[in-house]
Amino acid sequence: MERPDSVIDHGHHSSGVTANERVMVFALGVGALLFVPVFKAITHLPPFMGVMLGLGVLWVYTEIIHMRHGVDQRGHLMVTAVLRKIDLPSVLFFLGILVAVAGLQVAGHLTLLAETLDKGLGNIFLINGAIGALSAIVDNVPLVAAAQGMYPMTQYPSDHLFWELLALCAGTGGSMLIIGSAAGVAAMGIMHIDFIWYLKRMTIPAAIGYLGGIITFWLIWH
Repeated sequence: MERPDSVIDHGHHSSGVTANERVMVFALGVGALLFVPVFKAITHLPPFMGVMLGLGVLWVYTEIIHMRHGVDQRGHLMVTAVLRKIDLPSVLFFLGILVAVAGLQVAGHLTLLAETLDKGLGNIFLINGAIGALSAIVDNVPLVAAAQGMYPMTQYPSDHLFWELLALCAGTGGSMLIIGSAAGVAAMGIMHIDFIWYLKRMTIPAAIGYLGGIITFWLIWH
């Protein structure tokens, strides 16, 4: 007999997950992510607290829908099972980088770096181009955090061209090296991609696309 579409398999055992349950969990997950900026705007609390609140709601809901099933049948679908699969070393890596960036900001080094870039380059396209290229080595997450500490909103308002260009440069510049983004680091571990292989085959096309994006952005604004 053909099994109904409302049930999916895990290995050789039916997990008994209905279509409505899958849709609801997906909706709660996406809603939790979209809720983070709303949470930040309403409460003025750190965004991670909104993420943890969304995770808590999702956790409670999944526990409720799994209550009528045994752990052996649905244990692999519970939040606790998912959390055990998290790559904690990578999380701690980014946490350490962000803490280091915050330390540099408090010490005043980021302000000095911003002043050096302003005097040496003097153009937001050149400045962001340099930041994006550096993100291929340092990683784009700490570079964006550093840029936010280097340039206050009093210098560049939230709707200024500088931040749009920073998002473009930091987001695409990190792809020139596989270690320049969290996705690249994850791909190295999951797909076993070699750093030298990526350097030989992907760095030049990524660099061409990076420069092309900056030039296109410059043409749009001029």
